[in-house]
Amino acid sequence: MSRWAELTDGTSGEEYAARFAALADSGMDTHGEARFCAALVPAGARVLDAGCGTGRVMIRLAALGYDCVGVDLDESMLAVARREAPGLCWVRADLAEFDPAAVDIAADFDLVVAAGNIFPLLAAGTEAAAVSHLAATLRPGGLLVAGFGLDEAHLPVPPSITLPEYDAHCAAAGLTLVDRFATWDADTYDGGGYAVSVHRR
Repeated sequence: MSRWAELTDGTSGEEYAARFAALADSGMDTHGEARFCAALVPAGARVLDAGCGTGRVMIRLAALGYDCVGVDLDESMLAVARREAPGLCWVRADLAEFDPAAVDIAADFDLVVAAGNIFPLLAAGTEAAAVSHLAATLRPGGLLVAGFGLDEAHLPVPPSITLPEYDAHCAAAGLTLVDRFATWDADTYDGGGYAVSVHRR
């Protein structure tokens, strides 16, 4: 079972969506991840939203002209995503086992984005497999972008993966680190408790 499932029991979709809707209504910018991705690849590029949740990031990217596919294991989150954007492609799958061919999706994504603490919330011991499967969906030169917390202040669960461990998983999957930031606004990373990493296949 994933740490996310242990934390939420797979029933948090509506609550999660309501929380971000309230933030948006308060005037907070909730599109930093999509803006970050849009600065990396041009409109029309194929984007895989890994751990897409309720679809907040992917729906924004689709509105900006990207060809998007969302993957998540939590059916309660996907139910919200499908309701909000029924015309987009939403796939229920475990990232550690995700095979695009099994659902007739071409594995030639220009960018894979994993926002929202995806890697620390995977089932323990599956992080390397998830990185490997996501890397395999990228075209040569494609990018894997992941932002996640590294300490208790930035995570809803105890920290479970370090940056050196994540980089090692990426290297084993044929990915090379090209940039690292402290936020989705591309602030310089200075060793803090949250990092956004960009790796290239």
